[in-house]
Amino acid sequence: MHDVLNRNLYLVKEHVGMFKAANNFDIYDPETGEMILECREDNLGTFTKMLRFTDYKRMTPFDIQIRTPSGEQVIRISRGVSLFLSTVAVFDKNDTYIGGFKEKFFSIGGAFHVLGPDDSPLCELKGKWTGWNFHFMKDGVDFAHVSKKWSGMGKELFTSADNYVLEMFDTIPQDNPLRQLIMAAVMCIDMVLKE
Repeated sequence: MHDVLNRNLYLVKEHVGMFKAANNFDIYDPETGEMILECREDNLGTFTKMLRFTDYKRMTPFDIQIRTPSGEQVIRISRGVSLFLSTVAVFDKNDTYIGGFKEKFFSIGGAFHVLGPDDSPLCELKGKWTGWNFHFMKDGVDFAHVSKKWSGMGKELFTSADNYVLEMFDTIPQDNPLRQLIMAAVMCIDMVLKE
């Protein structure tokens, strides 16, 4: 696992554009303002691009790479066509399957199970229907939190509603694969739950 995933705080900025089909994000260290990761959807087919501008956007497949600014893959996230509930696969830097997530049926505010390499549940992502506020939890233990509210040192990086903060808690040990899965899940909240 890449060392950058052992941090506990990340600022995520979505690339915005009027006619933007691909989902692209930059991930920053909030203390320094330095870009530490980038999330890119480079291999988007023509048909998928066209569907991204329709009501079928939420059903389209995706294949996203989270990589260092120098281009080294850290995580890859993939989903095929989704007709009803999404199932997303997550791969490490060597394209080895490390787990994924499966959207929960009838969740208010959005939720999915975060799954390990054997597809057993590691935790759940739970959202509130009233806003953009998500927690990764299992048995009352909070592993991470994602929100669009931030008041720390990197506050000046927040210039639009398409930015948010991921905070991983010390309940996840360093180099634990759950850190990779949580980072991957955060990149997919918009595509799986909020589109």
